[in-house]
Amino acid sequence: MEYLHEHTLAVEIGRFFVILAFVAALFSAYAYFKSERSDKSWNKLGRWGFWIHGLSVIGIFGTLYYLIFSHAFEYQYVWQHSAKSMPLKYMISCLWEGQEGSFLLWTFWQVLLGLILIKRAGKYEGGVMLMFGVVQAFLTSMLLGVYVFGTKIGSSPFILLRELPEYANLPFVQMANYLEAPQFQDGRGLNPLLQNYWMVIHPPTLFLGFAAVLVPYAYAMTALWRGDYKKWLKPALPWTFFAIMILGLGILMGGAWAYEALSFGGFWAWDPVENAILVPWLTLVGAGHLMVLEKNRGGNLTTTISLIVISFILVLYSTFLTRSGVLGDSSVHAFVDFGLNAQLLLFLFFFIIGSLLLMLFRRKGMKSERKEDPIWTREFWMFIGAMVL
Repeated sequence: MEYLHEHTLAVEIGRFFVILAFVAALFSAYAYFKSERSDKSWNKLGRWGFWIHGLSVIGIFGTLYYLIFSHAFEYQYVWQHSAKSMPLKYMISCLWEGQEGSFLLWTFWQVLLGLILIKRAGKYEGGVMLMFGVVQAFLTSMLLGVYVFGTKIGSSPFILLRELPEYANLPFVQMANYLEAPQFQDGRGLNPLLQNYWMVIHPPTLFLGFAAVLVPYAYAMTALWRGDYKKWLKPALPWTFFAIMILGLGILMGGAWAYEALSFGGFWAWDPVENAILVPWLTLVGAGHLMVLEKNRGGNLTTTISLIVISFILVLYSTFLTRSGVLGDSSVHAFVDFGLNAQLLLFLFFFIIGSLLLMLFRRKGMKSERKEDPIWTREFWMFIGAMVL
């Protein structure tokens, strides 16, 4: 049956951009891996791959916004999160209300940071951008919405309502002009609790913080890969404190929002998802202070890198908790189970196992011959403070 008035071209473009973004991220990671292994000439191909990936992510953004502002309510994401009566600021923010949109926002911020690092990372470009390519491939895979040997890979924002299993047998599916029915003249719109100005600024700030945590992690993994245990700290330090600042600001915004709009009765309700975001910020603050000590006088490399790795892993773990449905009954922040648990766990354990193996491989090089600081020194108490965090 040929359905009338569906925005079919736009959705095909959107799906194409998702696939291209995924493939380009994989290619960029492979090219930078080859660059790190043997041939620096692969750097140029890695840059081209990441640029194509970045343009594709922008294409996904543009296509989804086109469908939202065109009120294409035949699409599940548009119908579920937007409505004609919503003001412009909520029309913009409805993109990141859903699980797919929040993954897209996270991916977008990492594209911007990656493009800056291509220009600024210098001799660390290969290793740092290798990590960016791998993480971007995992994130864009969350938007694929395809089945491979019966296993669901990702959840696409470009799915028609009539394509969903729960709607497959409803009468409107048999009507070519079903979009003229009353139920398709408007969408559900944002949850009333989310129709607040914090919805416009809090999620973008928080996801920029998530994206920024990748940068010190990428530098640390590059240092371990190359056996360069000192020089990486200088370029990584500003990014670490940038991540601390932005992620901390996002957490403060969330606390203010909870007090103002969500009726938690205070700035912090010890909600599981709130805590899952706070903990990596604490470990990252500890890592930042140890990086300062390590840069100035050495002796804490293993602990420093461990805290950086823990911070990044905890960001991924908080993502799993939020999106797996595990906390669906105990947190107002959590999404329902979208059937991506196995994929989320693969994302998490890939970096846990990879980081541990690389640290074990370089454990001898990370050992320090430096004597312990006396208890009365500033450095000793900075170290203790970082460990307390």
